[in-house]
Amino acid sequence: MTEDLTRAELETRIAEVSENLRTLIEQAAAVSGAADEERIDGRIEEQQQLYELLVSKRDAIDQAK
Repeated sequence: MTEDLTRAELETRIAEVSENLRTLIEQAAAVSGAADEERIDGRIEEQQQLYELLVSKRDAIDQAK
């Protein structure tokens, strides 16, 4: 999914994932049930991992220049 993205595409995906994280964190602050918290925490973890992957790929492109 992230293998052949250009730097511009990576920047777009990074912005999208960053927005997803912001939204999920807001949702986590608003929920009160343990099941909801676990679900949101899992999604936050997933998005954080994707964010880190995208940033590392972008940085690799920058270093290759």
